[in-house]
Parts: sequence; C-alpha cells; structure tokens
Amino acid sequence: MKKTWILVADNSHARIFTTANHTSPLEELETLAHPESRLHEQKMTSDLPGSAGGNGMGSRHAYQSESDPKEFEAEQFARDISVHLQAALDKGNYEQLLLVASPGFLGELRNKLPGRIKDRVCFELNKNITVQSPEEIRAHLPEYLPTG
Repeated sequence: MKKTWILVADNSHARIFTTANHTSPLEELETLAHPESRLHEQKMTSDLPGSAGGNGMGSRHAYQSESDPKEFEAEQFARDISVHLQAALDKGNYEQLLLVASPGFLGELRNKLPGRIKDRVCFELNKNITVQSPEEIRAHLPEYLPTG
C-alpha cells in the first residue's frame, strides 16, 4: 500500500493521520493550528483606523477592509498547510492524500494546493470533523481506503 496521509481540517485547525493499511485504524501524526482564525472579527480589525473625517456636512464614513479578515486568515492557513504538505511530499512522507475539510475550507485548500499535490488526492470529504476522535473520523472514510 502507498504511504497514505489523511488531512482533516477546518479554517483554524488541521490534523494529519496515517494508517498502516487500507482497513486499519488511524494514527495521528501531527496537528497544525492557526489561532488567528479563531479571533472575533472585531479583534482582527481593531488596529484599523476608525473613520474618515468629513467636511462637517455629514460626509463622515467608516473605513472598511477590502477583504473579510476571517477569509484572509483562512487563506493564510490553507497556504500554510499547502507549504507543509509540499515539504512532506518532498521528503517522501506520503504518496497519496485524503482530504477531509469543512465546507468553505475545502475549496480554499483546493485553491492553494499545487498540481503535484492535487495529483496525489484520492478522496475528498466536505465535512467538519476536526474535533472528532480518530475512530469517529475513520468511520467517515471509506471502509477500504484507496490503495493507489
């Protein structure tokens, strides 16, 4: 069986598992965290200027960020995961990859993964199960994990 990694992620937390064979339980290898994604939007934007002064004629307006801070942090975390997966692939740590991610984050992750990693993806599940036990996560995967 090819060396298999299972990535289970949401926009602030990712866990990487492996398995000895296509029917065995999951073994957790490592955890990645991005605590900035958990901040409330108000805290993410608290350093931004408050409002623009007007000419006294009621033309004051609040500055608004051009992008959503939570989206920005999710993009950053997806990029971090992609870099981590690239380094692990370069070291030969895995040959195939299963992706399980929360609905919005799975798309973000897909966008950040280079083609050489996308080519290794043999299964995707659009579900947020990052806080579940390895046994519960395994129950969401195919009974027989892909072998090639």
